[in-house]
Amino acid sequence: MAHSVRRGARAMAETAMTYPCAQHIRAATGRCIRAVPWAAAAGLALAAALGLGARPAVARDGPTEVDVELVLAVDVSYSMDAEEQALQRQGYIDALTAPQVLEAISKGIVGRIAVTYVEWAGTSSQEVVAKWAVIDGKASAEAFAAQLADRTPRRLYRTSISGAIDFASTLFEGNGFNGLKRVIDISGDGSNNQGRPVTAARDDAVAKGITINGLPLMLNRPATGFPEIERLDWYYSDCVIGGPGAFMVPMRDREQFAEAIRTKILTEVSLAPPMPDEGLIVKVQSGEPRVSCLFGERMWQQRWGN
Repeated sequence: MAHSVRRGARAMAETAMTYPCAQHIRAATGRCIRAVPWAAAAGLALAAALGLGARPAVARDGPTEVDVELVLAVDVSYSMDAEEQALQRQGYIDALTAPQVLEAISKGIVGRIAVTYVEWAGTSSQEVVAKWAVIDGKASAEAFAAQLADRTPRRLYRTSISGAIDFASTLFEGNGFNGLKRVIDISGDGSNNQGRPVTAARDDAVAKGITINGLPLMLNRPATGFPEIERLDWYYSDCVIGGPGAFMVPMRDREQFAEAIRTKILTEVSLAPPMPDEGLIVKVQSGEPRVSCLFGERMWQQRWGN
């Protein structure tokens, strides 16, 4: 274990030397630009993984050590059409088995992660599609991905991001893993319109030492006539994501699916990040929200009265 820690420390030092902004990220100052390149954002994720910067103290009592305990929480509400759901599912399959991601996992302090995959919609609509499993190489990654490939995504009513966060938070309890960090990875194409306020769920999760990252899907606007927030990226940045090193990757076109998902997962597990051509990652917004965090609830109440 000592050798692994020294190897991780060397990787972190090399990252800081290669990418000047990494020094600020490692100090958890949050002073870097809001839209940052892969390398810098991966440094931010590394800082969170190694516990650099303020974070709540959380008991870790699982017998299996991992670098990250990761819940992939994926929106399957009716605003997502069947093609988008298929692209989203395939994007996760491809990302989890990508050579770059597996290499990043192997360079972690422990050299493995724990992951589970959840689909969600309304307050009572959450399902674990793939249970907790260790990914420590190609074989384990392919075995996990095969579980996703074998299941057809469902389509369900309403959008409760708060319900998804609350459900995902419980999955860390007694999961048998002892991770350097715990992450909920939320993807969705709309604002919270059912359940308690999303900010309350976010704050409760962060208080438990959990980081929430986001993948706002800004593709086709819902054709149901239900008004949706125009700047979903602002909504996710201001109202959904939170915790040490939190970030999001806005997805604006279908061709970006695979790259965006791979970027996000790679950043969450990386110690030695690659050099990207351009930045996709946006950090958590500080200060007052630029959009209403109760937009979805208000629109639903205006339309349906409940």
